Amino acid sequence: MLHFPQRNNSAPHLYAEETDAPLPETLNSKLRYAYFTTIATGGKSLIQSCRDLYLGRTVCYKTLKPEFRNDPIENIRLLREARISAMLQHPNTMPTYEIGRDNHGHYFFTMKLVHGYTFRELLNYRQRYDFSQLMNVILQVGNALGYAHSVGVLHRDIKPDNILIGPYGEVLLLDWGLAKVWHSGDVGDSVQTDEPDLDVGVSMTSAGKLEGSVMYMSPEQVDREADIDFRSDIYSLGAVMYEALTGQTPFSGNLVREILADVRYKVPEMPSHFGNLSVPKVLSDLTMSCLSKDRDDRPSSADEVVRIIQHNWIS
Repeated sequence: MLHFPQRNNSAPHLYAEETDAPLPETLNSKLRYAYFTTIATGGKSLIQSCRDLYLGRTVCYKTLKPEFRNDPIENIRLLREARISAMLQHPNTMPTYEIGRDNHGHYFFTMKLVHGYTFRELLNYRQRYDFSQLMNVILQVGNALGYAHSVGVLHRDIKPDNILIGPYGEVLLLDWGLAKVWHSGDVGDSVQTDEPDLDVGVSMTSAGKLEGSVMYMSPEQVDREADIDFRSDIYSLGAVMYEALTGQTPFSGNLVREILADVRYKVPEMPSHFGNLSVPKVLSDLTMSCLSKDRDDRPSSADEVVRIIQHNWIS
């Protein structure tokens, strides 16, 4: 388990006066949440903490930034993220509590509020942690992916910033806003429909500036192949594993087009090539297998990745 200085949970002591207080006779959902504080702003979303006055707890409240609240595609994405997060009931995914509209009719959803650190923050101090601690995070993310894949959900945005480690060692895979699900009648390649293209703009800005996600995207995701499948997440998990083992991403550069070319065609250095610590061969081989350009050469499932991490490399 990872150990690091805990952030202030600010969790109030529980008293009977609060737990036993009656609910109002008439419940108005528009008055349920109060005391909003901004936690973070994503590319198109606003994340706040607020008080759920009905249940007496502080929760995470996610909505779109004002400039995107009337964008139909972004609203579909927010709905999809909320519902996928709610349907994926697993110890390594973030619980969703409620979805609704605010006083102005805009979508929001609430989630569990966890005071912790992202895997990105931990990797910034990677030298403090040994391989077993870092691989424990990868293992739990693999468990979340194994479950998601088993019910037909492809995450498509696996990266250290979307992995949260809580104060009690819990590991949560976040942000299902780019997740792909298939229509019930789909067979083989994705069926073309009239719904908005939810894949647009997932990797770079219009100005061509590098975004973090592109470092972890599979070749088939870069090329937006119609028959993308769960092995794309296996690649992204391998890219995160590579960084955990070496302190570097598989590819680096200043221009998006250079990174994309490397993702398509270049084989990264073996993880054992970096640093003074000897990377166990099993972990090095597993990482390179996940990063194979040919998806048929990758592990067949997230469960297979988990099994290798659990049983083979320490012995």
